[in-house]
Amino acid sequence: MFKKNTAIIHIIALSICFSFTSPLSAQTPDTNSFVEAFKDFRRKEKNLRKWDAPVIADLDQDGYLDLLINDHGYGIQVCWNNKGKYAKPYDIIMGDLHGVSVGDFDKDGDLEIIMSRGGGSGSNARNSKMYRVTKQREFVELPDFKVPLALMRGRTVKFIDLNNNGELDLLNFAFPDLKMKGETENYIYENNGSGQLTLKSTIPASKVNGQKALTTDINGDNIMDIILYGYDNVIVYKGNGDFSFSDVTKKALPNDLENVTSIVEIDYDNDGDFDLFFTRGLEFQKGETFFNKDTNVWGFFTKRGAFKFDDLETGDILNIENFQSQWPNNDTYYIGESSYKYEFSGETHSGKDIRLVNSDALGFPDNANHKEQTGHYIGYVGNDKWRLSGFLWAPATGIIRGVKDYPEYNHPKGLKDVLLENTGGKFKEVTQKLNLSNKEHTMASTVADFDNNGYQDILVIRRGNLVSPNESLIYLNQGGSGFNTLSNHNIISTELGAIGMAVETVDYNKNGKIDIVIGNERGKWHLFKNELASAKQNNFITIEVSNSKRGHVSPLGAVVEVSSCKNKQLKRIGSSGSQYSLNYNTFAHFGLGTCSSGIKVKVTYSNGESIEQTISNINQTVLIGKKN
Repeated sequence: MFKKNTAIIHIIALSICFSFTSPLSAQTPDTNSFVEAFKDFRRKEKNLRKWDAPVIADLDQDGYLDLLINDHGYGIQVCWNNKGKYAKPYDIIMGDLHGVSVGDFDKDGDLEIIMSRGGGSGSNARNSKMYRVTKQREFVELPDFKVPLALMRGRTVKFIDLNNNGELDLLNFAFPDLKMKGETENYIYENNGSGQLTLKSTIPASKVNGQKALTTDINGDNIMDIILYGYDNVIVYKGNGDFSFSDVTKKALPNDLENVTSIVEIDYDNDGDFDLFFTRGLEFQKGETFFNKDTNVWGFFTKRGAFKFDDLETGDILNIENFQSQWPNNDTYYIGESSYKYEFSGETHSGKDIRLVNSDALGFPDNANHKEQTGHYIGYVGNDKWRLSGFLWAPATGIIRGVKDYPEYNHPKGLKDVLLENTGGKFKEVTQKLNLSNKEHTMASTVADFDNNGYQDILVIRRGNLVSPNESLIYLNQGGSGFNTLSNHNIISTELGAIGMAVETVDYNKNGKIDIVIGNERGKWHLFKNELASAKQNNFITIEVSNSKRGHVSPLGAVVEVSSCKNKQLKRIGSSGSQYSLNYNTFAHFGLGTCSSGIKVKVTYSNGESIEQTISNINQTVLIGKKN
């Protein structure tokens, strides 16, 4: 539903869904597995580009967590949660959108969503867009502030209380625009308490993708800090509580960290402070190819400029799948020596499948690598071989089936993920000690207690190789002493031509077991339902954190401590591994293992206000704070 100023457009977005058990491929999962819940999540069956992790929030405040998903360059959609069944994704806003953050920044009882808009590679700088969401599932488009948010190539937006007064301020960071000539566009806005966000300060300018951010508290002073990454080395900015920040990278980190793709905070050993887990990996190189000898599937990646691949031997027919290249090259495919343009019958934003017969594609033009007429050029060149070449402005990927053989590409070696243990605001590496070492290209991570044993586990998304199904990594925490890799978990994305990118966790059906949402770049969204036997056998408690009782302070950023049978756990509301966005999951889930009594909860809000409560009943959701 939408409501623009005073005009209300009513849209019914409630869908009736039924329970479902997924058909399984490869092998039947045992009781230590997840199951893809196809009919609990009515996704679009298209391969689309993505942007960042989904944002989890109970937007209509009905007690069930909804999803905000971003198909990059297409639009942002909401998946309403109808008592454990997600409705079909519904469009909120179309176009080039990036970071998303949710919070009741004006304390009116409804949640606001801020969405960072792209700037057309600098040609169309715009400011972030804001909506209010009512409990009736209406989206109200909000006007600009008295002094509008800055025009930019928008990337990162995160609601955060930076001066501990209980008001949600805003980080609003941009991809650097050449027109700014190095001047910073990492803006920090203060909430003045009267419904306005005003520019208060900045942090130094980022380079390229260096505005990816984790907000955390590295030294336990209840003042939020910022860790920037995405270009060159990680930078740690300590918050001073007055909207200023100090670069403490050299003091905080044991060594430089580069090629970081995500960061999550995790108290892995339950010692009362937040440690940090970093995924690391390289993006595909221009001209990089992959070949699966078992399935004869070939895949490629290329980007701006000329490209030409070795001829592909497939016979009389060429079967291309999930061919993707965004505007302005999304529909520019030229066939044969005459270079006639291939006409698509439908939209061309999503992945395209093409079947060509050699008699319709004979020969190849001489000028396929020239920028005068950009696009993909495809032609049959004889001896069962096809040629793929061209000149593009946008990144492109795709796979081709039935390729007889292809020269092996010398791929860059994988990188090591890193876990840093917090020791009084300084960090030491404990990756190998905790059995977390791997040498892969990984793109994202999330933290949750999947087996409900009272210690947080880690899920890691591999980049993948375009030509094989992409299996995630799950590390189960063994009581804070180390991690074991879970096998046969069934968290596998089968669509080819896709790149692993984003992940988030959510107990979507409120059964006390944490489920998983994955989004693949140039692929699909997936919801995996937790069917781990240990998660069913162990106890849990879910703490729903609402506004503070005295100051009516937002739960966003609140720290939840749960003490149970000599075990103390720590979680921050809203924290996630999102690169540009911020979560608003106010349901903090804690596994309890076999503990069943003496559960104590303490919630500390951003302004220092705290609530303590003893829980007598387990395996349920307990409300802490004051409902709107």
